[in-house]
Amino acid sequence: MLAAAGRPRPAYRRLYEQLNRLGADELHRRHTLAMEMFRNHGITFAVYPDAQGTEKVFPFDVIPRVIEARTWKRLEEGLKQRLRALNLFLDDVYGRKLILRQRAIPPEIVLSSSLYLREVEGLDVAHGIHAHIAGIDLVRDEKGDFFILEDNLRTPSGASYLQANRYVMKRVLPDLFAGYPVRPVEGYVHELLRHLRWLAPRGIDDPTVVLLTPGINNSAYYEHLYLAKQMGVELVEGTDLVVDDDHVFMRTTRGLRPVHVIYRRIDDEWLDPIFGRQESLVGVAGLVNAYRAGNVGIANALGNGVADDKAVYAL
Repeated sequence: MLAAAGRPRPAYRRLYEQLNRLGADELHRRHTLAMEMFRNHGITFAVYPDAQGTEKVFPFDVIPRVIEARTWKRLEEGLKQRLRALNLFLDDVYGRKLILRQRAIPPEIVLSSSLYLREVEGLDVAHGIHAHIAGIDLVRDEKGDFFILEDNLRTPSGASYLQANRYVMKRVLPDLFAGYPVRPVEGYVHELLRHLRWLAPRGIDDPTVVLLTPGINNSAYYEHLYLAKQMGVELVEGTDLVVDDDHVFMRTTRGLRPVHVIYRRIDDEWLDPIFGRQESLVGVAGLVNAYRAGNVGIANALGNGVADDKAVYAL
């Protein structure tokens, strides 16, 4: 917010004045109110190493970060370009492997990675897209330049916390929004559902979409529950699904119902005990074969981990 001389940066001047008018005590009171709202709405996450295994309220800073429109436009264009490049990389290493044959990247680095899945080599993924949802972590230096810390292309989390943050901010500090043309974030869920429906197998005009969760003990379960509810799709666990003749079905009180698209929040190795970890109790036996047969769309695609493998970053 402040430059080296202790003065507010241009983008923060109006915000700085508003916060000063509120004063430290009032700002603290509103931060406390925000944390109570998060807790009352169950907006929490679990930290597995935590000795007590307690749920924690998602970290929240009552002072928002301001990104100017021209800066965001450049950043948005760069992130889109990066995601296109990552998808092209994944499409190539699981397909023609030109980047490896030409040794632009040493083949041994990719093919020896534990995150590279030979089981999905040659698979024709829907619309040629492997990473549908990406969580790209950014950092900003003292000059204001953005750098990518890491890519998360497997089962990234965080979208629901963005929505919750905005919901709470509008209620505890509504005046801050009056002075800025803040971009809305509410359309994310509708765009996500539209994209998931787009992944349905050919010939399916009204697909059944489900969100597959490891269960209530997962650290991001709040997000799974939130996204499923907002999209109007079923939140399912592995035991709710069954594969028959390479087709996926959901168990219901009226019998088996076909499933056409799965937004999975389970890592590759736990997704199918036939394909990955045999001891998996959260996956669906036979799911990978149904996926390979083209009878179900899955987001994100399997095998994406090789693109966010730190060994590949330097190249």
